[in-house]
Amino acid sequence: MAERLQKILAHAGVASRRQAEQLIGEGRVRVNGEVIRRMGVLADPGADTITVDGRRIGAARHHTYVLLSKPRGVMSTVSDPEGRPTVIDLIGGIRTRLYPVGRLDFTSEGLLILTNDGEFTRFMTRAGGAPKVYGVKVCGVPTERSLDRLRRGIRLEGRAYGPCEIREVARDANSWFEVTLHQGGNRQLRRMFEGIGHRVMRLRRTQIGFLSEPSLKPGQWRHLTPHEVSEFYRRYAGESPAAQTAGAPEPRRRATTPGAASRRRRSHPQ
Repeated sequence: MAERLQKILAHAGVASRRQAEQLIGEGRVRVNGEVIRRMGVLADPGADTITVDGRRIGAARHHTYVLLSKPRGVMSTVSDPEGRPTVIDLIGGIRTRLYPVGRLDFTSEGLLILTNDGEFTRFMTRAGGAPKVYGVKVCGVPTERSLDRLRRGIRLEGRAYGPCEIREVARDANSWFEVTLHQGGNRQLRRMFEGIGHRVMRLRRTQIGFLSEPSLKPGQWRHLTPHEVSEFYRRYAGESPAAQTAGAPEPRRRATTPGAASRRRRSHPQ
């Protein structure tokens, strides 16, 4: 069945629809050998040869959703030019090519979803989508006035960061906070607290939308259940796909150390 090219790329897990449109505009997508640069072109992933940067893609026959507890010292990317371990190195036994839904920076840890469902990625990463909760340890003790600046939203270096919720959890010479973000940006929490003069010492994502998994240790992962996938769609996309689109639950896996993962990655390049 013919569909819009950007929709095919999104459903195949290559990119969100917006990112797929950018790929098309950059001339990186071909259909039957022809470079496509205009939007709205129809193609049939079952009959046409569709490539992105020379790599053939097809329709995703089965969507897979994985919840990973990312350790510190691991890149939340598919590959890394510097050879550092990535979240893909931590997930074994899955042949489907997965992509992180959003990111956690190299020194941060916590929950991260990976999937080959581009539409799921799109609504989960848009501003105002699923909120995310973090445990944040900062150097020193910020004043309530400074925290209120962050709660109301703050502009730093020409970039606006929206309102957030901040609750103090513990305090000694330094402070622990629980922070809920309704939009995300690159190193946002680190930049926000540095903007009020307090360096982030540790950062861990503890919840994505309604989902938390305190028993999942760093480096471990599991499949999302069909009910969890449907609930994400119901709450944050306004629709619920067939439950069978989610992968069947598998046993949790304990990752090797980041150093071992890196060695394995160099031995078996992707």
